[in-house]
Amino acid sequence: MSKIFVTRKIPESGIELLRSSNHEVVVSEKDGVLSKEELVFALRGQSYDAVICLLTDKIDSEIFDASPSTKIFANYAVGFDNIDLAEAKKRGIVITNTPGVLTNAVAEHAFTLLLSVAKRVVESDKFLRDGKYDGWSPLLLLGTELTGKTLGILGLGRIGSRVAQYARSFDLRVIYYDVTQNSDFEKMTGAKFLATPEELLREADFVSVHVPLLPTTRHLINDERLKLMKPSAILINTSRGPVIDEEALVTALKNKVIRGAGLDVFENEPSLAAGLVELPNVVITPHTASATEEARTAMSDVAAKNVLAVLSGQTAPNLL
Repeated sequence: MSKIFVTRKIPESGIELLRSSNHEVVVSEKDGVLSKEELVFALRGQSYDAVICLLTDKIDSEIFDASPSTKIFANYAVGFDNIDLAEAKKRGIVITNTPGVLTNAVAEHAFTLLLSVAKRVVESDKFLRDGKYDGWSPLLLLGTELTGKTLGILGLGRIGSRVAQYARSFDLRVIYYDVTQNSDFEKMTGAKFLATPEELLREADFVSVHVPLLPTTRHLINDERLKLMKPSAILINTSRGPVIDEEALVTALKNKVIRGAGLDVFENEPSLAAGLVELPNVVITPHTASATEEARTAMSDVAAKNVLAVLSGQTAPNLL
């Protein structure tokens, strides 16, 4: 029997998978994120064979030192910028993630944000709740239509591809930028590849960001690139917060450099850039793009299966 630590409560299905294989599972009892010091304390001297961690856990050499018996850190997330992969590789520690199972949830959320900003849904809701509605008016809270416009996708991975497929239902023209061109995808969807982010930002009416957080993508959207966008453009981000320079975005939204934005992730979570919450032309959600019962349960199962594979001497299905 192996011993497994889970850094935060997750859906029970994955926990039951582990326990049904006769493994001991310890789940953090704290209702919230463990600090670095708390995580080190929880791991030290416990001889855990596996750890299921979350994107809110910073997994680095200090954590590896605290739990030298741990064979695998299974990240309950698609992204893995919270883990020092180079250090893990040097130590022979397996790192996994949970790709694929939250593709639909995040893609749907990206479109929800786009529609909410374009149709000014949050502004309209607040307008009504504040008692300001006194009857129909031809110029009241005018939004913009999607049909016939151009959607630009930055990062054509699983989620970006799914967003592009949804776009066809709205008769949106799709353009995309990625480090590699995908000819098969272009044939299937009619999407057009652009060679640089700058070209895409100039041409798109709506931009949806789906790149991983890497040194090369940090502040991919900055002040200079925001100024390349159309004044009528809407920017959507469901990837990682630091991909966008949040202070620059606040300035751009205040000065109407672009029409609006929809954000599910933020540069310094859970803090937001000064002035962001006061802006009427931004819709913000608390990193809940994958927050569906289906996606979060499947993530729990995938994380557990990665752990079970490694503990049984097999290759993890989602090895990074």
